[in-house]
Amino acid sequence: MEIVHVVAINPYRKGNKGKVFSYNIDTYDKVIGSKEIKKMIQQIRGELPIDGVDLNDAQAVKKAQERLKSELPFFCPHYGMFKNNVRRQENAMPESFLFQTIIDVDDKEYVEKAIEKARELNCSSGIWNGSLLHLCYSARKKLHIGIRMPIGMTIEETQKAYCEALGVPYDESCITPERMIFLTDKDSEIYRSKMWCAVLPESEIQARRQAFLDRGLTVDGRGDAKVNSLQFTVNGNSNDNVQNNRLSGNHGSGELGEASEKNLIAFDLFVQSAGLEGMAIDTVGSRHSSLLAIMSAGASRVMSEEELMKVVRTKMPSYYQEDDCHQLIHDFYAKYADSSKPMSRDVIRVNALAEQKANEVKSEERRVKNSNADGNYTVQSSNLQVQSSDEDYPEPPAMPEKLPKLVELLISRTPEIYKPAVAHAIFPPLATHLWQTSFRYIDNVVHEATLSTCLLAGTGAGKSSVDKPIRYIMEDIRKRDAENLKREKEWKEEVTRKGANKDKRKRPDNLVIQEIDADMTSPAFVMRTAEAQGRFLYTSLNELDQFDALRGSGNQQFRIMCLAFDPFNLFGQQRVGVQSVTERVTIRFNWNASTTIQKGQRYFSKVLTDGPISRINFCTIPEREIGDEMPVYGDYDDAYREALKPYIENLNNARGLIDCPEAFQLALKLKDENAEFSRLSQDRVYENLSFRANVIAYLKACVLYVANGCKWEPEIDEFIRWSERYDLYCKMRFFGDAIKRANDTGEKSSKRGPSNMLMQLPDEFTYQQVIDLRVANGMSQKGTSKMLGNWKDRHYIRAKENDSVPQFLSSSVFIKLKFRKENS
Repeated sequence: MEIVHVVAINPYRKGNKGKVFSYNIDTYDKVIGSKEIKKMIQQIRGELPIDGVDLNDAQAVKKAQERLKSELPFFCPHYGMFKNNVRRQENAMPESFLFQTIIDVDDKEYVEKAIEKARELNCSSGIWNGSLLHLCYSARKKLHIGIRMPIGMTIEETQKAYCEALGVPYDESCITPERMIFLTDKDSEIYRSKMWCAVLPESEIQARRQAFLDRGLTVDGRGDAKVNSLQFTVNGNSNDNVQNNRLSGNHGSGELGEASEKNLIAFDLFVQSAGLEGMAIDTVGSRHSSLLAIMSAGASRVMSEEELMKVVRTKMPSYYQEDDCHQLIHDFYAKYADSSKPMSRDVIRVNALAEQKANEVKSEERRVKNSNADGNYTVQSSNLQVQSSDEDYPEPPAMPEKLPKLVELLISRTPEIYKPAVAHAIFPPLATHLWQTSFRYIDNVVHEATLSTCLLAGTGAGKSSVDKPIRYIMEDIRKRDAENLKREKEWKEEVTRKGANKDKRKRPDNLVIQEIDADMTSPAFVMRTAEAQGRFLYTSLNELDQFDALRGSGNQQFRIMCLAFDPFNLFGQQRVGVQSVTERVTIRFNWNASTTIQKGQRYFSKVLTDGPISRINFCTIPEREIGDEMPVYGDYDDAYREALKPYIENLNNARGLIDCPEAFQLALKLKDENAEFSRLSQDRVYENLSFRANVIAYLKACVLYVANGCKWEPEIDEFIRWSERYDLYCKMRFFGDAIKRANDTGEKSSKRGPSNMLMQLPDEFTYQQVIDLRVANGMSQKGTSKMLGNWKDRHYIRAKENDSVPQFLSSSVFIKLKFRKENS
């Protein structure tokens, strides 16, 4: 019988630590066998130099090695699948538990002895006989030992018992379900069993699950075990029992009162600041370090010791019962709490945001209390989301907490609800500062930073929130434009005074005017482009239909939108009149526009398949609840202006073809992610829109790179990934159905956006079931074989053979290798 291997892995360098994907072992092998990973491991171990790092500066080398280690791909050894590919404890799918764990040997002096001892235990007559699955050196040449867990033993019990048998210290941080391990190169692998990351036979899985259930645990060994219900022999020569003898404290009955809404919110925000968002912080083995990190992030600065106790009782109820929890909090405040020291900017921001959110929650509670609502809305103060029972379109992707420095600066005065829109709107004016600067995309085509953004939001939603950041970004260009506009005006007045028969001075040279008026005609647009000397023109429109001034003959404004994005374009006009504009130019035109959703949909309704939509970056502002508090802006002051100035200077000074390898690699990853989702959703509109969305995201990454002095920030990765997902979300939400109808008149379109078809099929399915699903999703039967062949080649599925005789696709039964059902 064929052994199926499942690995929850993030195979990308600098991959999002909160994301893992289920692949077979081939992907794991491909990653550890790559030259890039081998080089990184050699650099981390000091065997190769790190570019740009002085070998004589030990501190700089150590910092660079730590950075490289954090960029390594990683996998999760305990589970093969996580819901929605999100690496959280609650998302670990119990049915994908692999009944294996990894022992960390973090002291180099134990490594070689541990290897020998692990092999010895594997051949012993005790419970560790045949348990060894994997031996591998870690990134720092320490050791990871992969073992099969004895039947009935939890991860924690296995770790403690094996470490005792091995003679190495036990590491309590190794027992969390969502634990991740950084991958190392193929040469670091010492031993691998064929059962490493393998799905066990069904009979063995059932026996192991029953052993857990008999102890009062879940099928994957989580929960509170019955006391003294099991006894395990550590090895063949020992009679020691492995038991859980932790005692609970009785602190829960203290008269502390309830934690305030503001402090509960602030605690959640400090969890994010500490990099623990999505993690189970109240888990044995990690809760001590988690609470320490949260206090260090700033929780101890905005709450008193007593207030934090109230919050911990709510947020970490299990740990609150332990003496260690109270001792940790007391010792931390005694040693580090000092109210006389000034708060950091981040702590001030969190404190202010918590105050704002608490007021919003109070306002919502008052609204609900005073209304006659029938209970359709539930306010969840812990995560500040108002959920409706109605089937609405999915919410847009959440903006990352950690942002590139320039983005963080530009949105720092913006109310929370407007920040995603502003984070998109800043790029056209930023890119307008670039001159004679280009970037090579992954298809080998050279692009300039041709970026345009359209904000679609309801009436009164706050579309003007983008104006102030744009004004400050464009300040230096507007100052130079004002001088040249004055020169142009003086020349015009002089020509008018002299009349028709007198000598007239020629139009002044170097009349570079980049920001154009919204009502500019097409000839004036061509003239301004010709005089700009290869610089970008820019405009910001309060309403999208102001573009109609460029209409000319035959909706020319849409042609300009398309050409403005495309490299090597040509546009112009030829006139016979002496005073007429006769020019052919390359359009370099970045712009921002705002309009309501309905107006935007009507405006583009005649050109849905002609190209403008895919070339524009779309964003939106969510609708606020009726009666919500008014969003309050920060001060756009000299400090804001001065902080922005270095970034603008970097953009102004850049020249030539700029190579940004990190942006290039990110574009490749995003292209592959889009392709995979397209294959699984079979959504042609999504795939077509994703092509140029990826170019837009790449150019944004390059703009941030140049603005930062041609230095890459780790935060750019996740921000750009979010930016592209958000752009595609808006395009699919506002135009997806209409584009489908335009492509195939009469086709019934989905109102829920594209979906993963493989997830909708059972774990074993027939060819006819796939046809039925395609028809239900508005697709034709044609293409079924090609789709299944594609999935098969990509190792998403395999054909179940009948009596070892290969079958045709149309008569085969297929088995899913990815996205298997929870109850399979």
